[in-house]
Amino acid sequence: MTAFSPFTLLNVKIQGIKMANIITKYAIDRREYWVEEIRKLSGNFVDDSARLENELKSEIQKDNITALVDHLRLCGDIPESYSHDSSEEKLYSKYTDSLLCESYKAMGMKSIVLTERGDAADVEAFAENYSFVADAKAFRLSRTAKNQKDFKVQAMDGWKRGKPFAMVVCPIYQLPSSQIYEQASTRNVCIFTYSHLSMLVMFAQEEGNQKTEELLEAVFKAIPALNPSKDASPYWTAINKTMLGFSKKIDDLWKKEKQVAVESIAVAKNEALTFLAKEREKIMRMSHEEALLELVRVHKIESRIKTIKSVTNNDILAIGA
Repeated sequence: MTAFSPFTLLNVKIQGIKMANIITKYAIDRREYWVEEIRKLSGNFVDDSARLENELKSEIQKDNITALVDHLRLCGDIPESYSHDSSEEKLYSKYTDSLLCESYKAMGMKSIVLTERGDAADVEAFAENYSFVADAKAFRLSRTAKNQKDFKVQAMDGWKRGKPFAMVVCPIYQLPSSQIYEQASTRNVCIFTYSHLSMLVMFAQEEGNQKTEELLEAVFKAIPALNPSKDASPYWTAINKTMLGFSKKIDDLWKKEKQVAVESIAVAKNEALTFLAKEREKIMRMSHEEALLELVRVHKIESRIKTIKSVTNNDILAIGA
């Protein structure tokens, strides 16, 4: 898989240091619960979306920011157990949009998930001095090809509807190394990651909503100042330097999310590979050998396993740090 991470050149070294896992078993159990909950909810999209949003809000109110950050760290992967274009997959998209909405609220903003379908962004957010539209992206680990259309950068520019800024939030280890960044700088659309968003949510708890809104505005304003380039490095250098230069409080959050990025890949791989192993076993227990081999081919299990195993940490937070 061709993937790119903004963490690559980070000066903070964690390699070779034995560190306790930051992603807890409770966080993984929470992920498993929601994967199944979305499967059970799926049926009537409108009703299910409302139920999902309400349940998510209740959980975050009960467990505070811990729950929200747990979700953000593990939400970037569409479960392999969901069929393509299924009701579960569609509802999962609504789940990630709801997480964006709750994240902006945790920073003190007003935010809503829009109900209109097509030709519009999925989330709107309103800070004290600015507003923006946003969209959440999630991908299967086994998906081999991602192109600029997957990220809807051009579309997001058109969906600002008079707002000055737009944001597309993506899983950190599922980003391309080119294509989308020239569009982002020329169209003033911020490509962000769930890792960066997690840091902002935690920063708001430590430094308050006003400073967090100021930091996010500084990130937004760094995008149009870039020289248009397809190269990912100048883009993430600008984003990362803006955040790291804003406050020393970001440093510790940065170190933590760098380790989390590595852990989240391991969690995502384990979830996906466990499901595919069970699928392969189910197929191989069928009767006729030729039918079994054909089923394995149709399901593309071997190629999906190879793709999942090839996913690596791409260290976006390192660039320019």
